[in-house]
Amino acid sequence: MHLLAAKPGGFVDDEGIIDLDQTPAEVIILTAADSSLSALSSALDELYQCHQGEPELPRVRLANWVQLLKPAAYDLYEHKVLDFAQVVVVSLLGGGSYWAYGLERLTEWQRAQTPESPRTLIVVPGDDTPDPDLMEVCSVAPEDAHRVWRYLREGGIANARQLYHFIMGRYVSGINADNFPWQEPKPFPKCLIYEPGVGQGTLLSWRNRVRERGDQTNPVVILLFYRSHLQSANMTMFDDLIKVLQQQALSVLPVAISSLKDAASLELVNTLIEQAGVQLILNATGFATNTVASPDLSSEPSAFQSPFEKDIVVLQLVLSGSTEEDWMTHSQGLRNRDLAMQVVLPEMDGRIVSRALSFKNESYYDERTESGIVRYELNDDRAHFVAELARRYCQLALKPDSEKRIAMILANYPTKDGRIGNGVGLDTPESARRILLAMAEAGYPVSDIPESGNGLIEALLSSVTNNPNTLDYLPCWQSLCVKEYKKRFASLPEASQKAVIDQWGEPEQDIKYRQGRLMLSGIRLGDTFVGIQPARGFNIDLVANYHDPDLIPPHNYLAFYFWLRHVYQVDAVIHVGKHGNLEWLPGKGSALSAQCWPDIALGAMPHFYPFIVNDPGEGAQAKRRTQAAIIDH
Repeated sequence: MHLLAAKPGGFVDDEGIIDLDQTPAEVIILTAADSSLSALSSALDELYQCHQGEPELPRVRLANWVQLLKPAAYDLYEHKVLDFAQVVVVSLLGGGSYWAYGLERLTEWQRAQTPESPRTLIVVPGDDTPDPDLMEVCSVAPEDAHRVWRYLREGGIANARQLYHFIMGRYVSGINADNFPWQEPKPFPKCLIYEPGVGQGTLLSWRNRVRERGDQTNPVVILLFYRSHLQSANMTMFDDLIKVLQQQALSVLPVAISSLKDAASLELVNTLIEQAGVQLILNATGFATNTVASPDLSSEPSAFQSPFEKDIVVLQLVLSGSTEEDWMTHSQGLRNRDLAMQVVLPEMDGRIVSRALSFKNESYYDERTESGIVRYELNDDRAHFVAELARRYCQLALKPDSEKRIAMILANYPTKDGRIGNGVGLDTPESARRILLAMAEAGYPVSDIPESGNGLIEALLSSVTNNPNTLDYLPCWQSLCVKEYKKRFASLPEASQKAVIDQWGEPEQDIKYRQGRLMLSGIRLGDTFVGIQPARGFNIDLVANYHDPDLIPPHNYLAFYFWLRHVYQVDAVIHVGKHGNLEWLPGKGSALSAQCWPDIALGAMPHFYPFIVNDPGEGAQAKRRTQAAIIDH
């Protein structure tokens, strides 16, 4: 076993133990909440400024107790730091059983006190649920332990300062308590409108700011985030995100909440959605609000009750608890904790999963507390992806149906003409035709709809498909100039460009290259495009390449989606048939990066996908890797 330096966010290596590398201090505060550590660090800075010129303050050390889970790591920390402390405060999330060894050793540490070296132990819950078992571990009066708990749970720098005053004035020996008057914990609002640079705002002040920027006509999006970010003064990331959203011509209404399950928070959110004319929800809170009754013998589906009164799109933002470096190198993108809390559970509420746009990184090293202060930092590229997706959804809601351009893409698995429109449990050609009829009835620009599903397939077969044997003589109704394609291709990451060239050669060598253009399979029914999804490759196993996690798409594949996005400029894409190959392109399993091929091809495009209900595993691929709104059948 070997020693490891502490990592941001409380990560613990399975092969070694963590050495926090701290020196002794009179006061030790251990918590797994990075937001609390950030607030405690800032509050201590203010405390030192207020007590300049006075006798030296007690030393303070802050640490994440998750890094001490291994007995050897705790023993090392006790030997180097705790044995010299007078007060230890632990905010323990998960109950005593989660850190049984640590609590046992801390109890023994406190009992080993002497009159010359008093020791105080205060252990409180890390959430809002009282825990009598933890209170029994404390060596202080129950009311004092409860007070410490409320200081930490109410949060904020002001409460953190009062916590220091209370601990130092009451439990640190050799301190003049008169120099540390304290006040009772002050409740932090459960929910509030946030104004960057100000703090708590009102709907009126928000409207005034929108008017000052001249953004009155911009679509309004409401940004929901946990109030703990505000309590810890960890708002730089959100301030930066708001600026990115504003660059996409969106008016952002930021709202801090305790939870979407909190009645007061939900009431405020629904009121603001109505009064501010919100078009879209950007949700940065985790978990799910949906509670489904236990399944019974009824054939009726369980009813879903949305927490939002308005029928409105919700984009789920992912704030990763990992570092950006870990995300970049991890093939699955997110670790299990983030995947569960910020993807899997929110999916139960029908939220559209977007991307991970921030990561925990060590913002600075606090010399006074000898701890790295971890804060969320915005990933600019991923933030722009989410902002563009939000703008496109707002445009989709506001643009008249008669002006919307929609692309309907039929699966072709495997890539033979006889398998165009393949679908499990779905007559894909006829279903596609009925969707087109419904669109036409709603006023979408659709015309010349075939009389049957077979007629739709015959129309598609009248021009180039994925069949390499007919590419030389069948007509092609749309194509992309190679010069235009190369311009788009050159904007890709260099590594991505090289991968395509290494796999497939130059665009002129592509199987769908003809007379200086890359051919695209499909037809136009009015302004609505119906296309055949391109193949991931030719002259190889047509079935195996569909799910190949490493096969790079060829030039004509990229040209197909580039044309839809940049030339034909569709407002949304519908993939029909189980299943397509876009969601199986190489890249991360979730929280995709700009180097992941589904993002390179589809980009930040609204995406709808009818999918058979009994295959949630493959449907999840489309949800998490291509931001698809799944429509079960």
